[in-house]
Amino acid sequence: MRSISITRPDDWHIHLRDGEYLAATVKDVSRYFGRAIVMPNLTPPITSVQDAKNYMVRINALIEGVSDFKPLMTLYLTDQTRPQVIRDAKRSGFIQAMKFYPAGATTNSDAGVKSIENIFHLLEIMEKENLVLAIHGEVTDHSIDIFDREKAFIDRHLVRICKTFPNLRVVFEHISTNDAATFVAESTSNIGATITAHHLLFNRNHLLSENLKPAYYCLPVLKRDTHQQGLIKAATSGDAHFFLGTDSAPHPRFAKESACGCAAGAYTSHAAIELYTEIFDRADRLDHLEAFASHNGPDFYGLPRNTDRITLVDKSWEVPPYYTFGKDSLVPIRAGESVFWTVVG
Repeated sequence: MRSISITRPDDWHIHLRDGEYLAATVKDVSRYFGRAIVMPNLTPPITSVQDAKNYMVRINALIEGVSDFKPLMTLYLTDQTRPQVIRDAKRSGFIQAMKFYPAGATTNSDAGVKSIENIFHLLEIMEKENLVLAIHGEVTDHSIDIFDREKAFIDRHLVRICKTFPNLRVVFEHISTNDAATFVAESTSNIGATITAHHLLFNRNHLLSENLKPAYYCLPVLKRDTHQQGLIKAATSGDAHFFLGTDSAPHPRFAKESACGCAAGAYTSHAAIELYTEIFDRADRLDHLEAFASHNGPDFYGLPRNTDRITLVDKSWEVPPYYTFGKDSLVPIRAGESVFWTVVG
């Protein structure tokens, strides 16, 4: 039986939701991750330092005395965000990034930014304050094919942001195309990117072949196999631009399997580090897993690396067909199937 030991990893992009759902998501993310960047797209969104502090208290109440896991908080950028909010966020000591959602791009993004020009004055302050901008990089123009929205965002907006604010630290979140991987790899060290397990494991054939698979529907949507292969190459390369961010996004089963539409989000937190290990093993790049999962993220954010370690062995286990989720259930990635690595310590 093979084994691998790595510095305890972190998740640099996750959705924990709130209320009756929070206990389940916090339990899963705190299994083996030391820290996680918690996304602010609740209803209503987390737009102030006090909102973020209250949310952090709710999360910490679920892990006190159980785990050393630490949530890292973010604020939701809107057209109405005031400059002082940026300064307050930087001085808070617990807010690590401001999250940019184009209005209407994904779950709970209706309050997002309607025009990038509306927040240029805020990006200037973020650059001066050295506060990270975390970007959901898709245009929402309905004339642009959904499979091309990430590339269009790069061409229309991201190139200009990076040129206008060359010292701004930017995380291009949950990249889904080879175009994004190439852009980030060729950028300065101020630009990083998170890559999800589901974008590495699957392509649009998995989503659309035969029948629509609701568990695989996410935004940004899964792309062609060629893009999947480009992401695998980037993630497993050892390049410091790229780091682990699950974008694990839970929805109750009734929202994922609804006659009125399928909620966007793939849930991987129940088996995240195991799935990433499987991906790196398939690519014969287990020697680069620790950099991607445990080193590149904290280095980019200017935080210390974790000091303890976890060990995985290539022993398979079966994912249940569903998990209890509040008063409903949640169907995770690999439901009823095997995961091929197990954390043993």
